[in-house]
Amino acid sequence: MATIKEIAQEVGVSQAAVSRVLNYDESISVSEETRKAIFSTAQKLGYKKKVVYPKIDNVAFLYWISGEEELEDVYYKSIYQEVKKQAKACNVSLSVITKIEGLEAVPDGLTAFIAIGFFTRKELDYLYKKCRNGIFIDSSPDEKLFDAVRPNLDSFVTQMVDHYVENGLKRIGFVGGVDRDINSKQSVMDVREWSFRQSMIYYKLLDEDLIWTTEHVSVAEGVRIGKEIGQLKKKPQALAVGSDTLAIGILQALNAADIKVPDEISVFSINDVSVAQYVSPPLSTMHIDVPLICESAFELLRDRVQKQRTITKMVLINGTPIYRKSCI
Repeated sequence: MATIKEIAQEVGVSQAAVSRVLNYDESISVSEETRKAIFSTAQKLGYKKKVVYPKIDNVAFLYWISGEEELEDVYYKSIYQEVKKQAKACNVSLSVITKIEGLEAVPDGLTAFIAIGFFTRKELDYLYKKCRNGIFIDSSPDEKLFDAVRPNLDSFVTQMVDHYVENGLKRIGFVGGVDRDINSKQSVMDVREWSFRQSMIYYKLLDEDLIWTTEHVSVAEGVRIGKEIGQLKKKPQALAVGSDTLAIGILQALNAADIKVPDEISVFSINDVSVAQYVSPPLSTMHIDVPLICESAFELLRDRVQKQRTITKMVLINGTPIYRKSCI
């Protein structure tokens, strides 16, 4: 990364002048030409100004993910690690409270909290009484009460279906998990399945027999569903899968049944976990930028605490399709 000294040498001015210009000090007497040269050189050399964040104390990270969920889906663990890393960089004093400890462990006098996982209506109401500065990652359980930042799963699935249709495929199936209602705790349709159905209705290609959902997102469930698909007389040409965890199990089952991927069935999923590039064949997947999601969560937190914003916000983070050998 470039330094102020390097910019000063390139432009031919003092380091003090560079520092004052980059910090928007309007009292410094330099020509407009010099000011523009400093900014353009800083951009050319890749200079990034160090940001010093005001300290924020008494922030809780509510990690409502079970050990089984974490083992099956490394996505949650990656968010956990990134939140802790960014808290330190953002000068946020963060304490972790797990699902096992429960809401009883949430202290009074919280400044704010960041949360990930499934919370019931009763738990959300309890949290709102404790602290109104709440930011949820990966879900938006109550947009009236709390901020949220999550991947734009609706767009992800739409892009997957569009890709298949543009390449001439018509028998497209979906494999995914279910969501849960915060009031009844009963299973409800996940946004990924909803988006798939809407896209397939748009193309007049929806086939109810090519939709598989499961209560448990795991590799084992992916294998089970993959075996079912492999035994069909009329198999789908392509699968849009809700997570890499399920897709990895599906690939295992299709490989065991000697079904060629992607020649016979293309597979496209979501998350881009680290092992996705190493399975056979390497998995095409929508990359979720976990650091950007967590960065956005801390921006919402600072906005809530420092600017005392009371109106809730929801931020959707788009993803990038990573095309590997599992789909055409």
